[in-house]
Amino acid sequence: MDTIRKVPELSLMSFVNGTNNDKARFANNLFSGLKDYGFIVLVDHPVDHKLTSRAYDLIHEFFQFSEETKKSYVCKEGGGQRGYTAFGVEHAKDSQYPDLKEFWHVGRDKLASEKFRKYFPDNIWPSEIPEFKDTFLKLYNGLDTTATVILDALGMALDVPQTFFRDMLQDGNSILRPIHYPPLDARAPKNAVRSAAHEDINLITVMVGATTSGLELLDRDGKWLPVRTNDKQLVVDSGDMLSRLTNNVIPATTHRVVNPDDASKNRYSMPFFCHPNPDTILKCIPSCRGEGEKYPAINSHEWLMIRLKEIGLIKDQK
Repeated sequence: MDTIRKVPELSLMSFVNGTNNDKARFANNLFSGLKDYGFIVLVDHPVDHKLTSRAYDLIHEFFQFSEETKKSYVCKEGGGQRGYTAFGVEHAKDSQYPDLKEFWHVGRDKLASEKFRKYFPDNIWPSEIPEFKDTFLKLYNGLDTTATVILDALGMALDVPQTFFRDMLQDGNSILRPIHYPPLDARAPKNAVRSAAHEDINLITVMVGATTSGLELLDRDGKWLPVRTNDKQLVVDSGDMLSRLTNNVIPATTHRVVNPDDASKNRYSMPFFCHPNPDTILKCIPSCRGEGEKYPAINSHEWLMIRLKEIGLIKDQK
């Protein structure tokens, strides 16, 4: 009989508040979960549920606005790294069909150093919702702090210096992306899905549990496995940049959001894409070298620009 596979569920607070043994156990379980599945679910964490609930209320409000109003918040620079991106713009790498979603981008609002200012467009805020800015900056900061703790734990398992991930996360180009998957209608090409199979570009993604199901990961046995959570939990998955750092010991995990049986259903989600700062060189971690490095070293900003072009957010790379 086949063993039923399920994404591991871990307690982040056991790492935050636990003994040294608790911390080591969490670090090892995090590493094995990302290595074997590419995803883990955090059943507890420091991000306030009242804050995430309010954020969902506000993005629902924003995405009900007219197309004209929403498109007035499109950012023309940086591959749409701030503000609104319209329905059907983004697509998965090598996919001929657009994803069936629209989204908003919130980036880092304050930098510790001005050296990276040229990489960071100013945030854009919808004037129609005064509470939007404060709520999403608080959520950004909460998820940013949480992602740092997660990578601290992973660093223990990877045997890197204590500040290895924290140094690259200082002024990291991370993005919070509230997403709306609208009901399926005539706008949707016949073979398109809400989010086609893809891998994330970044180190890790930390995502607030979505409002409805649909998220699936491609398991190591080649089968699609549903990722089931609630809105009090966080989902963590591994991205391209972490794959390069770990020599594919932790692969970038292929995942998708499938269309619902009920075409009238909306879906909302809020992933936080955790990126290093633009000076970071993605180079194999010594403990992952094995029989040799699979990827040449590359600057993280250069890699980001390559990948943004591949998914349609940058049309003309220079």
